[in-house]
Amino acid sequence: MTKKYTAKCACGAVKFEFDTDPTFIAICHCLDCKKASGGEAATFFAVPEDDFTLISGKPKAFHYIANSGNGLDRNSCPECAARVFTDNLDGFPGTVFVQLGSLDRPELITPKLEMFTRRRLGWVKPLDLPQFENMPS
Repeated sequence: MTKKYTAKCACGAVKFEFDTDPTFIAICHCLDCKKASGGEAATFFAVPEDDFTLISGKPKAFHYIANSGNGLDRNSCPECAARVFTDNLDGFPGTVFVQLGSLDRPELITPKLEMFTRRRLGWVKPLDLPQFENMPS
């Protein structure tokens, strides 16, 4: 049975799904997210690992040590190279962080906060959301 949220990479080779309505939904302006997304920020949200189901494909994991010193695996499609989710996070065990752009219906998810705003570029206007200079605690 299909879960509430479905997602895939750009070419459709990697597909996954989950039911959890995310509560931690962030726009992150940190340097790590800028590099990983290729943009000014990344928008992602947390899903419990036990609700996350990979339906098809075999994502390619890139193990990375963030500026925080914590390790994580950034998972991308080996065919189209789209980054779809992050797992194996040292600081967040049992959690998968899904890239908003991988959702089939991204309009169902609304950001709840902006973080690492001290790294936000000057031409980007803050959204009407809670603002955090660093990682919220």
